[in-house]
Amino acid sequence: MKFVRGIVSDDPILGNNIPQIAFIGRSNVGKSTLINTLTNSKIVRTSSFPGRTQEINLFLVNNSHYFVDLPGYGFARASGAGREKISSLIESYLFNSLYEQKKIIFIIDASVGMTDGDKAMLRDLEDNHKDFIIVTNKVDRMNQSEYHKKITEIKNTVGAHTIIPFSSTKKIGVKPLLSEIFN
Repeated sequence: MKFVRGIVSDDPILGNNIPQIAFIGRSNVGKSTLINTLTNSKIVRTSSFPGRTQEINLFLVNNSHYFVDLPGYGFARASGAGREKISSLIESYLFNSLYEQKKIIFIIDASVGMTDGDKAMLRDLEDNHKDFIIVTNKVDRMNQSEYHKKITEIKNTVGAHTIIPFSSTKKIGVKPLLSEIFN
């Protein structure tokens, strides 16, 4: 995997017919760590500070696919203008008819469950007929009872969409997610 570039507005590279796998989720949900786990690398910068990613980061994987690391949504400490800029960037990429994602990986923090922002993103993805799967990240941080309760709540909210439990720490869900992405 190699970093191609950060994108802050419409960019012709996104229309070059290389299949795109987009990763979306709220700030601090673990998008960058998840991508590093899938690619067995540390190329994507991670941070414990929410809202660090403020551009679309494009990575070329196996010279055949782009992994598109989108900024997180819902970071409350960003300024109003900063939140609006990030929101516009995400919407422009995901819902602009010029760009087509092969698959969208919609990441939810399993221990938090579906936030209002997650529910809004779910509706937007459905309304725009996007091909997406839901990854419930950080499942290793819960005991069995909490896990079953949260997963049941998430399933009740998302309906029939595919859900893959995931943990970068314990490597849970890596193979099923890679299979979904590359099939």
